[in-house]
Amino acid sequence: MRNEHKDGPSPQAGLRRCLGLRETITITVGTVIGVGLFTVGANVVGMLGPAVILATLAALAVSVYPSLLYAEMGASLPFAGGTYQYASLGLGRPMGMLAGWNFIISMVSVASGEALAFSFYLRTLLGALGIALPLSDRALACLALAAFLVLALCGVELTGRLQNGFLFFFWGVAAVWILSSLPSMHFTASFAVEARYLTPGGFLGCVALIWWCFAGFETCCAMGEEIRHPQINLPRALFLAPFLVFAVNGLFQWALLCLVPSGDLHALAEAAAPYAEGMRLAGVAGLPLVLLCAGIAFGGDFSTLNASVSAPARYLYTMARDGALPAFFGKLHPRRQTPVPAILVLGVLMIALVYTDSIPYIASLSLFATLLYYVIGILSACGLRRRMPRLARPYRAPGIRVGAPMSVAIYLLLMTQLDRGAVLAGIAWCALGLLLWAACRKRYPAPAREEAPLPEPPGADEKAKMDREYRFWTAAVACLAAVVLALNLWVLLR
Repeated sequence: MRNEHKDGPSPQAGLRRCLGLRETITITVGTVIGVGLFTVGANVVGMLGPAVILATLAALAVSVYPSLLYAEMGASLPFAGGTYQYASLGLGRPMGMLAGWNFIISMVSVASGEALAFSFYLRTLLGALGIALPLSDRALACLALAAFLVLALCGVELTGRLQNGFLFFFWGVAAVWILSSLPSMHFTASFAVEARYLTPGGFLGCVALIWWCFAGFETCCAMGEEIRHPQINLPRALFLAPFLVFAVNGLFQWALLCLVPSGDLHALAEAAAPYAEGMRLAGVAGLPLVLLCAGIAFGGDFSTLNASVSAPARYLYTMARDGALPAFFGKLHPRRQTPVPAILVLGVLMIALVYTDSIPYIASLSLFATLLYYVIGILSACGLRRRMPRLARPYRAPGIRVGAPMSVAIYLLLMTQLDRGAVLAGIAWCALGLLLWAACRKRYPAPAREEAPLPEPPGADEKAKMDREYRFWTAAVACLAAVVLALNLWVLLR
């Protein structure tokens, strides 16, 4: 199978295809399930009460169609750089620069916020065990970031193996936590939603915060050059990711609603560690609290840190390789084949954001950048259809003439709900990126585009094995999402 064009990026020597469907799913979902779910996403439980499931369904709804567009682009152009590559080819190099540049700051923000969330939950965990740490939250967050920067330098195979371990540990501990908390769960009193959240603008703001729990569903596209049989595995991972994220978010929201007395739910709206605060309000300590904090800190937080430290470096590497950024960022370690300069520079930026010590600010900055690069990504799918009609598309998203404009309009509407200071910082970041690109454009000529064939399809036996694995994942995600939806609707309608 070949990409029938002479404009696509060439998969140059360097990155290795060593990630299967499982790693593609866990890296993607691991990036998403973390800081949003355990911080601002859980704050919405204190704002909306049982109606949080409606905001979560809305966030899922506005994520599904863009994920189909990314499935089409990822399967057609499975190379490092994701939205940067799609926008460069579909809309032009300046838009590609903006897309990649905003993806980078979005993932850097996620990593910084996740490191701070880790410090909050680790401190609660150790406090439950009677251990007091002499380090500040900032210091703990920086130590966590340093550890994952070292892991990122060691290579993508280790990243993939650890990602599976972190995420499966999180799911296992989460299941045990929920089971151990069942005796303490109740929902007997009504919850009064504040009037400001009942307005269209108030509800939309809640949806924007919940949507941050879904942002990053296309992370696997950034690592497209390291995924085996990406023309099959990338679309499949993107079909499943939004629904798996919905199921995990909904399950934790349901547990929080059933644990915390209704009269105390409002206190979660401003909590830095809402789940730990919810356990305190419910009077639950001992093993359930230890399990919760251990699962979040060493499972959810670690899985997000692992993925969000690795993915943006691939963008920086690809953009440098393409002449959009200084060539320094395009250097690989001679043995481990990891983009060392890109990882280290982004690590410094992550630590700088940690020192803002404000997850709400970090969330708004990440949301602005994420929404902007998704808008560019959606428009890129339209541009690729127009500019490259003969591009081999193993998967083709339906209804692009209606779905793409609607998705763009919704994402632009969500941008109106963000913190003004973070929006201004995001605009300044965009301006810096364009200035840097203009300078590099003069120094580094645009590389010649070579014909880029898709990787060879799997053999019959391997394809059958891949199909069985996909059917298992589909059945598991569908069952989990259905159960979680039923539980939340039961709580809402009581």
